[in-house]
Amino acid sequence: MLKVSTAPHMYSPTNTMSIMRDVIISLVPAGLVAIALFGLNALITIVTAVAGCVVMEYIACKYILKVKPSTKDLSAIVTGLLLAYNLPCNMPVWMTLIGCFVAIIIAKVAFGGIGKNLFNPALIGRVFLFISFPIQMTTWVKPKLFDFMNADVSTSATTLGILKHADAGTSATSLTSNIPNYLEMFLGYTGGSMGEVSAVALLLGLVYLLYRRVISWHIPFYYVATFFVLTAGFAYYTGDASLDPLTHLLSGGLFLGAFFMATDYTTSPMSKKGKIIFAIGCGVLTFVIRRYSAYPEGVSFAILIMNAFVPLIDKLAKPRIFGTGRK
Repeated sequence: MLKVSTAPHMYSPTNTMSIMRDVIISLVPAGLVAIALFGLNALITIVTAVAGCVVMEYIACKYILKVKPSTKDLSAIVTGLLLAYNLPCNMPVWMTLIGCFVAIIIAKVAFGGIGKNLFNPALIGRVFLFISFPIQMTTWVKPKLFDFMNADVSTSATTLGILKHADAGTSATSLTSNIPNYLEMFLGYTGGSMGEVSAVALLLGLVYLLYRRVISWHIPFYYVATFFVLTAGFAYYTGDASLDPLTHLLSGGLFLGAFFMATDYTTSPMSKKGKIIFAIGCGVLTFVIRRYSAYPEGVSFAILIMNAFVPLIDKLAKPRIFGTGRK
């Protein structure tokens, strides 16, 4: 007799928990660099964000959705890590918890829980905090390697902030003297959100995700490539020293967003063609916001805007069923 059942009909060891576990592992290098550079404050912020997201998801599932708590799938830990990585290391604990509430309750649970949210929860939490507490969200601690107690804390501007406020006639030599060099930006010795500063740590995480086949290369490659080509092209034709493509590539949240948030399963397209369209849109919007808006950074807004277009992109990029004609 044939057994009638619903899909899927093939067993795979890959599930939500294993995917989230791999994402957590890929985020470890960036976390270790953040703690090494920003000390105890970074550890406190990470622990607060992770614990806050896990507790709030447990409470929401049990008492709001009235379903079995989904905290065991590790998705709340990933949201907490990504939220923490998008914050300054000296963010007050109570503000971090507000970000957790917005990310989990408003951006995730209100839509029905994991797999049903339209926007990336961590980015929603980050943008809410940025709009509500702009001073705290733009006060950056100068990194000091292995100064775990932050005994001599001093603030510094981010590289993108310096470039944003440079005059059109500012020379490349003058800018170079005020911003970290490529190696410092690559390693993470620069101001910014604690999870975005080290390009090498984020690249290690990307390599791991690609090796484990948790994500495909399409979104990271086309996102970064689109932004780089636009920045290099405008720098060449305008001669604007503040548009140095390598500096923009290694600064801000471009790698963090392109590798770990734009690739979120729920809020990104399903097909390869859709992923490419989505990534190019993110790259264009990131460049436009950085170049023409009042904000030095544009990754969070770019990804959230493109999240809203994902249902339309999925519809337009829907693969043709084998053996059928095009409509």
